[in-house]
Amino acid sequence: MVRYGFVSGLAYSIDLTALFVLTEFVGIHFLVSAAIAYLLGLVVNYLLSIHWVFSSRNIVDPKIEFILFTLLGIVGLLLNELIIWGFAELLMLHYMFSRVLSAFIGFPTKFALRKLVLFRN
Repeated sequence: MVRYGFVSGLAYSIDLTALFVLTEFVGIHFLVSAAIAYLLGLVVNYLLSIHWVFSSRNIVDPKIEFILFTLLGIVGLLLNELIIWGFAELLMLHYMFSRVLSAFIGFPTKFALRKLVLFRN
């Protein structure tokens, strides 16, 4: 779990940076930016997870594995968007702080799902 935490932290840093840059400098709405940023982090997380975090895999075919990883990521993305929207639009919190809160809520769930479906240890 320590390696997964490090990998997730790196992916999250990329996610946050992309969210901020896309929203503040490119002018994209924060929910669209959040989705793009999340997907960038998802790719980083996948690549590092298969090469460094999990030593054995449940699925032999890398294409199927990536598809399942992406489907799990989409579930996480939907959860992420809902949480950010709720905190930012309903509770009027800043979108970056809302993203931080969504990460704390989603991290354990995403780890458990990925380990259960995709990886053995």
